Amino acid sequence: MKTLCFALGLLLLTACCCDAMPQALRYSTAPGNCCFNFNPHRIPLKFVSNISKTHSACLKPAFIVQTVKGRQICYSQTFQWAQDVFNKLHNTEGSGLQL
Repeated sequence: MKTLCFALGLLLLTACCCDAMPQALRYSTAPGNCCFNFNPHRIPLKFVSNISKTHSACLKPAFIVQTVKGRQICYSQTFQWAQDVFNKLHNTEGSGLQL
């Protein structure tokens, strides 16, 4: 009986100290940033440092604009200004950008 308890204890200790983790648990598939409220106002392009789309699992499709001061602003993907900025910064063909 002592041998069985010792073996189980050793097995539990090994499992707790081991860095091995199943591949599925190592990478999260949850969205990082989602937007729930959207800014209705354009900002000057010189203040935009980056723009990205939200994860496809988010309830509302959106763009997240990163300003040069590090602020993140959410814009709806239907907002034409945000679409134009995204297209301009990602070198894709879009409509004429008027900022």
